[in-house]
Amino acid sequence: MRKYIKFPDTISGLSRIFMMILAGMMIFLVSCQKEEDNDIKLAGELSLNASSTEIVLNQKNDKDAALALTWTTGTNNGTGASISYILQMDKEGSNFANAHVFDMGKAVYGKSFTVSGLNSSLLDEYGFAAGTAAKIQARVIATISTIPVTYETSAVVTITVTSYVPVSTTLYIIGDASPNGWDANTALPLTPDETDPTIFVFSGGLGTGNYKFITTLGQLLPSYNKGADDNHIVFRTSESEPDNQFTIADAGMYKITVSLLELTIEAVKQELPPYETIYMVGDASPNGWDITNATQLTQDPENLYLFTYMGVMTPGDFKFPVNQSPDWGQDMYMKLTDSTMYLHHGGDPDDNKWSIAKKGFYIIKLNLLDNTISIQREKLYMVGSATPIGWSIDQSIELTEDETDGCIFTYTGPMVAGEFKFPVNRRSDWGQDMYMRIDDNLMYRHTGGAPDDNKWNITEDGDYVIIANLETLAISFVKQ
Repeated sequence: MRKYIKFPDTISGLSRIFMMILAGMMIFLVSCQKEEDNDIKLAGELSLNASSTEIVLNQKNDKDAALALTWTTGTNNGTGASISYILQMDKEGSNFANAHVFDMGKAVYGKSFTVSGLNSSLLDEYGFAAGTAAKIQARVIATISTIPVTYETSAVVTITVTSYVPVSTTLYIIGDASPNGWDANTALPLTPDETDPTIFVFSGGLGTGNYKFITTLGQLLPSYNKGADDNHIVFRTSESEPDNQFTIADAGMYKITVSLLELTIEAVKQELPPYETIYMVGDASPNGWDITNATQLTQDPENLYLFTYMGVMTPGDFKFPVNQSPDWGQDMYMKLTDSTMYLHHGGDPDDNKWSIAKKGFYIIKLNLLDNTISIQREKLYMVGSATPIGWSIDQSIELTEDETDGCIFTYTGPMVAGEFKFPVNRRSDWGQDMYMRIDDNLMYRHTGGAPDDNKWNITEDGDYVIIANLETLAISFVKQ
């Protein structure tokens, strides 16, 4: 039945129109409120979902996501109260008596775990034996800020995870064939493969003599020694076990590839690199197109084929001459693809260059052995007792890169009283480059493996804005 609103005759025509509009708005707002309340009520009960309930972990994929837990919003029953979430995880059968608690806060509906992080939790926190299948359980508790506070708990999700026996994340070469001899304190590190952390590579000069591998500086055990033949290694944990070693009969440059999972080794002698110096020139480089002042790359003393530039690059082009002669008709390394290069012969008409699209702090590596190039703009992460993730470096917080200046990074969020510093990746080992404290306004780049460990301190809990500049090395942190 249609209803009409009748106004007194004494009201003027203009006032009558105004009151009709006002009445219409009130009806509209009431209708919207009812619809909004109805939507909230339809949000449904809190539920938790796992990306998989049967997981087999593999250390080869240690940086990949192994498990993602997501949950629905739940409902505040139309009260308009905010909802915050707590994720709990524990062994099956423990009824969450010793649960690991993750305070997720408001408007967060998921948490993921890397392969290495989940494996570490199974072994170190839950106490499961390595290499076995374990059952863990998870649930989410929603706290609704009503008066009084009310709670909602999701159904429990059970997940079966098979862990792995972790191999070492570091490896060093030792022996009279290696440059630093038998001193375990100065043994040379091998480089982990970028895609498979269980594979290590050594490229450098070796003399005649013997060698083997240790996992920890300063400790002769455990070690990896010669196995059944020159292509296999064996894990040695006791002095009573055979101390068989590999032998170099012909001194020279070698590339050695070791797989700790496959227990294999390959040692290949290399020719000396064609050049001892490599330079960079271009408007993207620090010294522009001034070839007489071209920027020299750093040659790795342990791998003479490897040349590295580390520093600021700006939008523009670049290539790599082999000297600083003012004559442009010289050999240069030029672009074949984004990750490969070729040797341009002086005087040839080709002129293929790489391009930088965004200013940032870059790590550029040239390998003259296989003519590969790696160009990476550096990221910045934060770790420490003052941060929401503590000292879990494999879960360190990635700072937000500025949209136009890739040297500037920002963190905005909660901090507690404690310490913090800035690693440049989320590798699980601590022997990596980091940015550390000079004072409250300035930082420096710590070289991975060096003994210095200078951190900043937060003395008061609260929300902070932290800005770090890799070009100027300036830092600021301001409590909001």
